[in-house]
Amino acid sequence: MKTTIGIIDDHILFAKSLGLMLRSFRDYEVVIEAGNGKDLQEKLTAGKPVPDIMLIDVNMPVMNGIDTARWLSAHHPGVKLVALSMNDEENIIIDMLKAGCCAYMLKETHPDELEKALEEIAVRGYYNPDSNNIHFRRLPEAEKNPLPPINEREKRFLQHACSDLTYREIASLMHLSERTIDGYRESLFGKLNVQSRVGLALEAIRKGLVTL
Repeated sequence: MKTTIGIIDDHILFAKSLGLMLRSFRDYEVVIEAGNGKDLQEKLTAGKPVPDIMLIDVNMPVMNGIDTARWLSAHHPGVKLVALSMNDEENIIIDMLKAGCCAYMLKETHPDELEKALEEIAVRGYYNPDSNNIHFRRLPEAEKNPLPPINEREKRFLQHACSDLTYREIASLMHLSERTIDGYRESLFGKLNVQSRVGLALEAIRKGLVTL
């Protein structure tokens, strides 16, 4: 049984090339392609199949990636949403994660990494390339380990970190020094096994440590 894939992207040439590449992967089948979120809605209403995984561009006319991800999360919660974009701005990435995406990948990603990500998403439910490359086949054992304790101030910091606030603004809002905020960040990087703010946001959202 192949994992079914959908592609939402307004750049027709890229979408067609991506579709051809995905069809070359042994375990995946592209079942729907759309130029934007509105086009997707119309095609699903017309009876096109709902895929297991949806690849979503961020910048699209008519209905952009964030609104499309929100709509899919509300109407088809079983679909795993993956942002695939040229945009690597931190706030955009976090907005897509908050809209329901379980991974964020750049369009320049190597095909081998994309295939690995799709495999991990199909098995694990999400993909975080920042999480020190834990192999998905070892995940059942790895995820049995309890999460290290996270105190209330760290949870508050996490909530702010999943926004567009800078670390300096977070320090001001929490009435703490920037050095203390740096300490929270480094501590949480270790506890959640990540190396960047984006990775931190993905783990915090996935583990239910923040309220969206």
